Amino acid sequence: MDEQMPAATLRERVGLKPVLRRIWVPWWEVPTAQVHWRFQWVWVYGFVHPESGETYWWVLPRVNTELFNQVLGDFAREFGIGDEKHVLLTVDRAGWHVSHDVQIPHGLHLEFLPPYSPELQPAERLWTLTNEPIANQYFSSIEELEDAIVARCQVLLQKLCFISGLTCYHWWPRTAAYDN
Repeated sequence: MDEQMPAATLRERVGLKPVLRRIWVPWWEVPTAQVHWRFQWVWVYGFVHPESGETYWWVLPRVNTELFNQVLGDFAREFGIGDEKHVLLTVDRAGWHVSHDVQIPHGLHLEFLPPYSPELQPAERLWTLTNEPIANQYFSSIEELEDAIVARCQVLLQKLCFISGLTCYHWWPRTAAYDN
């Protein structure tokens, strides 16, 4: 990731309440899905550089300002953000993003999206990808679900062109390093 790299972040709640999708079956069969609705959740934080397709993931048991600070700090360390490298991070106006207790690392700049505008958030398009291995699946524990999500995030780390094609909108700002 390069200087002034525009990045997007978002979080999604996934849990033991199943993600159900339509499936194709022969007309004489009745599709069934095993479900046991339980309200236990994990949260997926996803960072994406829309132009390159590079992603960075965290899977956490909850969301709050303290955890958001940890994620931002880790993100800044991982990508060497500081005096020499600045990153513009688009976020929505969730309470833990706008809290006065948010500690923004030096070199990281938050850009808040307008209210009710998820279509402007490139990372919003990541959630159908993270949900793919859990759709129409039954998980007996939150740990089993978390393992499936982590495995999927590891696969998505390798899909740079695919991710860029989904998230790099024609109007998304371009970085100097990628304008060649």
